[in-house]
Amino acid sequence: MSISVPQTPAEKKFYDELVAHKLLIPCDVPGVFGRGGVFEDVVDRLMMLISKHGGGDGAEIQRYPPLLSRNTFVQSGYLKSFPQMIGVVHSFVGKDPEHKKLLERVDQGETWSDDFPHADLVLTPAACYPVYPQAKGTLEAKGKLVDIMSYCMRHEPSGDPARMQMFRQREYVRVGTPEQIDEFRETWAKRSMTIMVEQLQLAAHRDVANDPFFGRGGKMLAMNQRDAALKHEILIPICSTEKPTACVSINYHQEHFGHLFEIRQPNGEYAHTSCIGFGLERTTLALLHTHGLAPAEWPKSVREHLGL
Repeated sequence: MSISVPQTPAEKKFYDELVAHKLLIPCDVPGVFGRGGVFEDVVDRLMMLISKHGGGDGAEIQRYPPLLSRNTFVQSGYLKSFPQMIGVVHSFVGKDPEHKKLLERVDQGETWSDDFPHADLVLTPAACYPVYPQAKGTLEAKGKLVDIMSYCMRHEPSGDPARMQMFRQREYVRVGTPEQIDEFRETWAKRSMTIMVEQLQLAAHRDVANDPFFGRGGKMLAMNQRDAALKHEILIPICSTEKPTACVSINYHQEHFGHLFEIRQPNGEYAHTSCIGFGLERTTLALLHTHGLAPAEWPKSVREHLGL
């Protein structure tokens, strides 16, 4: 299947190989894929490898569907910063007469989406977002640590197979004091490089980054984020060595979510939050691109760490 967005030669080559080997199954929309059995097996093993590093920290395990309430979504502030990436759920609320008219419009090739008003749901843009509303209140002295995984949606169709519109993030989310956040960030910065470089043998490096904030004001937000080193990414070449792909993101939100969701430290000050997110599809693609499309033929030590 050809896709209707630009692709570099390297992106097209890798895309075609992934599809030919049934690792990814293309759908009708760029950046939306089914996953084959071999691909999913690697994802499952990545999840277990990450758990080996974080499983002893006492994190509370939470798993959510890729949906947020509109209230939580608006409260998070995402709408202000990234409107270009949002996916909103719409649902039909009519009765039989409206349904009949709807089908007539469909048959005639007319616009029919006006019959689907906004539901109370938004597609989750980041796996950590459900954690903050349920952390509302005053924390215990130890703070809060959550192990979370979810499909996420960002509307950025691309010919790059590593830039999907629907993908999975495995995250650890820390809520607490600035000192607890510093320890969390440093611990996971080391762990993530151990996973990517030493255990998976990927050509990864860590760098300061910024989110793609929207509009003129977004440029200043991005500059401030970089200047304060609030966001680090672990970058791995997949389809480009000049523009490697971010496979891990380590984010420090300061008291942003503590303020928005009324989460407080034991001393009454707003809690600080941080998260580390592993892109499961991107890391799997990095492995396939680096070591080959047959996991059984990957380097022995990589296979041992993944239990292959």
